[in-house]
Amino acid sequence: MKKKHYPVYEPLLGQEELDLLEECIRTCWISSLGRHIDLFERTFAKFCRCQCAAATSSGTAALHLALVALGIGRGDEVIVPDLTFVATANSVAYTGAKVILVDVEKETWTIDPELIKKAITRRTKAIVGVHLYGHPFDIERVVEIAREHDLKVIEDAAEAHGSLYKGKRVGPLADIGCFSFYGNKVITTGEGGMVVTNDPEVDARIRFLRDHSMDGKRRYFHPEIGYNYRMTNMQAAVGRAQMKRIGGILAAKRRVAKLYSERLGGIEGIVLPPERPWARSIFWLYTILIEKTFGPGPGDLAAHLRAGGIDTRPVFIPMHLLPMYGTRRKFPVSDMLSSSGLSLPSSPTLIEDDIDYICEMIRRSRR
Repeated sequence: MKKKHYPVYEPLLGQEELDLLEECIRTCWISSLGRHIDLFERTFAKFCRCQCAAATSSGTAALHLALVALGIGRGDEVIVPDLTFVATANSVAYTGAKVILVDVEKETWTIDPELIKKAITRRTKAIVGVHLYGHPFDIERVVEIAREHDLKVIEDAAEAHGSLYKGKRVGPLADIGCFSFYGNKVITTGEGGMVVTNDPEVDARIRFLRDHSMDGKRRYFHPEIGYNYRMTNMQAAVGRAQMKRIGGILAAKRRVAKLYSERLGGIEGIVLPPERPWARSIFWLYTILIEKTFGPGPGDLAAHLRAGGIDTRPVFIPMHLLPMYGTRRKFPVSDMLSSSGLSLPSSPTLIEDDIDYICEMIRRSRR
């Protein structure tokens, strides 16, 4: 019998996605005009409990647009966490601003507010916090620091659709929030993103910039350089179908995380992912830390699991170790998390027998 394969993540797709895609093709509304775009934006804004949501071509595009809309540019500095996917830092670099890295907290794996204070200079204009692996950063503390220095705060919520911070859904809790709908995210449009805000003026600026900065009253007049960051009607159609599933997906992911925690919690040398009392993580990727007392390191464990048909993923390489953002400064927490972390299969389609098998394979790796 063929061995079952366990990918790190696979989307939950079905007939409704197919039906809405077929409608787009049948009616020829396949590009960046069509009814599904506005409907998807409205549905997502309601989900996030905010006033405005603007769909984009990717999560990276969403971040870039957010920064440009806030006036970030050459000569400015933007503070970002050292441990994140590279798009967070790259989006800042696209604007011409300087990326200022700070380490993350061991307790949350997210940006350390105390280190933000030390990184602020007269050139600092914004802070980008990342809800890493679905766990919120401490938004209130970061926003408080930002307001003391007249700075803007962007939530990089690419991995955190539905995560809660003190009972509120992340995304619109600072100045702007950015989401990704890449194929391995909680909901997907293949590629795609969303910018959410409670500021209608910022939303209007985002919409202007994403469509080549075309004048709304004079077609094909472009008063400044803009971007082709629009979402297609086909992507939005898939997104609408996905939004009907998001409650079930989030519940399934919490169930998967609970099963992992129950089975791995007592194993020496395995540290479970964080969840602070004020947070409700979606555990986008269920990520564990492998300490020396476990025995095999993350690389050896990954190889052992791969032999059993189980895919894993290493934690992001910290930004300070990448050539374009390299620095001699020390980032002990992000280095520790990156070197010891391993993401396990986290699809909402996993059942209890799957989790049992994966955890048994983890236990066997010590023998």
